[in-house]
Amino acid sequence: MCPQAPCFTLFQIDAHLPCFKVNKHRPRFSLLQFVSSFPTLGVGVIVGTFPEGTFEGSRLEVLKMPKLTTKSVQALKKLGRYGDGDGLYLEVSRTGSKSWILRVTVHGRRRDIGLGGISWVSLAEARDKARELRKVAKEGRDPLAERQAQKDIPTFEEIARMAYEHLKPGWRKGGVHVKHWISSLELHVFPMIGDRPINTIKSGDVLNVLQPIWFKIPETARRVRQRMRHVMQWAKGTNLYTGENPVDAAKGSLPRHSNETKKHFPALPYAEMPAFMESLADRQGVAALALRFTILTAARSGEVRYAQWSEVDLENAVWTVPGTRMKAKKDHRVPLTAEVLAVLEQVRGLDRDLVFPGRKRGKPMADTTLLAIVRRMGQSYIVVHGFRSTFRDWAAERTTFPREISEICLSHEVGSAVERAYRRSDLIDRRRDLMELWARFCVSTGADVIEIGGRG
Repeated sequence: MCPQAPCFTLFQIDAHLPCFKVNKHRPRFSLLQFVSSFPTLGVGVIVGTFPEGTFEGSRLEVLKMPKLTTKSVQALKKLGRYGDGDGLYLEVSRTGSKSWILRVTVHGRRRDIGLGGISWVSLAEARDKARELRKVAKEGRDPLAERQAQKDIPTFEEIARMAYEHLKPGWRKGGVHVKHWISSLELHVFPMIGDRPINTIKSGDVLNVLQPIWFKIPETARRVRQRMRHVMQWAKGTNLYTGENPVDAAKGSLPRHSNETKKHFPALPYAEMPAFMESLADRQGVAALALRFTILTAARSGEVRYAQWSEVDLENAVWTVPGTRMKAKKDHRVPLTAEVLAVLEQVRGLDRDLVFPGRKRGKPMADTTLLAIVRRMGQSYIVVHGFRSTFRDWAAERTTFPREISEICLSHEVGSAVERAYRRSDLIDRRRDLMELWARFCVSTGADVIEIGGRG
């Protein structure tokens, strides 16, 4: 038994944890009873001398020990647990590896929750995680159960790839947009939030993704924002995300881009077209023929690269592009002039399905193939899509055909929805007249036709 003079005993859970000073006077609590009164403390380690027996009138004092620091975390080598306070521990294993452990009590039961190794989770991050999990426990919920449920929720990247596969069938086949849609997310989004559970994405995460590129590459940034919005909307539609779309919430925090005039595709002046076509005729290969076909039909490059023989009616000189490859999602009939039919004659037999096959058998040519031809011809500033602008400028300035005819040749929608609903014809005969004159101009010396009239 302890004499009447006060007895002092220090005990602590592990090194660097708060020590508890016990002032004992009379028998009352056994050590076992004392420790069990504080289940969150676990098994105590006695420091000093604790007399046998129990004592009455015990007084508990907490002697604060220093918190962990980044330097001490790196310096600790000895096996054991080292406390940072509020249930957060650094655990050093027998092998010397270090990891974070949070000890909380839920419904009277102790829970030890691993927060990750120090290589992946810093001291500050461990404290943040511990704070969040303690809040969950304080609300009477089980952090372990909720974290396990969180693991079953798909990440942003997983949802984005699912949304991509779901949306892709509705896009134009062969369009560059299809490939760029997912690649832009792979480049700008996935490295930052791709591994985050979809239900944890907030407007601040969206801003962190967009702000570094918002002014550096504004057009790409706008498209990335739009694609992130589609991903989150798809998640909402599948009940994997609730609440406001965080991309919409972030919109007001992004500064406006300057109101610059929209840039048009760089195009060849129509007066230079005959000389360009003459130079193109001297080039050999499928790509050169595909470019010639693209110019003479005023079609989009993707529509041409994926063109199938089953779409071509040689007898009636019509190429019907299916709506799956059209921007307007509707079938589009293209009148084929004598010049175009001559191009088709040169590529017949190269492939059973593709009109203009790529280098790999059964595969279309790459989207950069036609542009490469243009560059090799010394045209460093124009793009393939710009030839459609060349055609439109020529039709407006060198013919008297109604604008409606040239716009339909370009597969653009003309008039209001009501007007389009009542229009029963695609005016293919009128368009054939215009395309015949365009072909004649392209292969002329440029001075053969001064003004071309169309039927009013």
